[in-house]
Amino acid sequence: MRDEKLIRLIKISLLSVMAFLLMYIELPLPIFPEFLKIDISDLPALLGAFALGPVAGIIIELFKNILHGMLASKTAFIGELANFLVGSCLILVSGYIYKARKSKGGAIVGLLIGVVCMSIFASVLNYFVILPLYETVLGFPIAAVVGMGSKINHNIKDLNSFVIWMIIPFNFLKGIVISVMTLALYKSVSPILHKENIESKYKNKNRQQNI
Repeated sequence: MRDEKLIRLIKISLLSVMAFLLMYIELPLPIFPEFLKIDISDLPALLGAFALGPVAGIIIELFKNILHGMLASKTAFIGELANFLVGSCLILVSGYIYKARKSKGGAIVGLLIGVVCMSIFASVLNYFVILPLYETVLGFPIAAVVGMGSKINHNIKDLNSFVIWMIIPFNFLKGIVISVMTLALYKSVSPILHKENIESKYKNKNRQQNI
């Protein structure tokens, strides 16, 4: 039992470090303001959620952001807080749906519902918490954020329209990218993440047969 817990902890730790390193790879897109950049750091957490359960995925997401906040934060942990909460929404929803229905169809349904939930949650979170925190703590006014958005999309006139035309599409696109990568990689990564569990079950079965 101790060996299984240790192996599980090692897997979570390795996936957390991988996710942390992926946070450094950011892709700016011309259709979004400069501060909204696509990254795939939620990918290891999603893989972990599918293989080890949604709670493990949340832990990976938490460790990733704690590491980034301690070593590389430029936003006084506000960016890491947003990344953790929004990413956890995707991981929690997708992970639990896949846990209930472990098949390719279950994974696809879980990821699609997770992306929609994440996009909606991100819009509410940014409107009421994250953008006001940027303004209060870092002195980055919401008016400036809206202004950056309006230069790209003339439909943006205020915070409401910024959330509708920028926050929701950005998180939806990011979620789709991560989901496609998860589906592409999980089949090849899954045997590695499950290897020790399978061996442990096999050994326990043999012991029971020998008794």
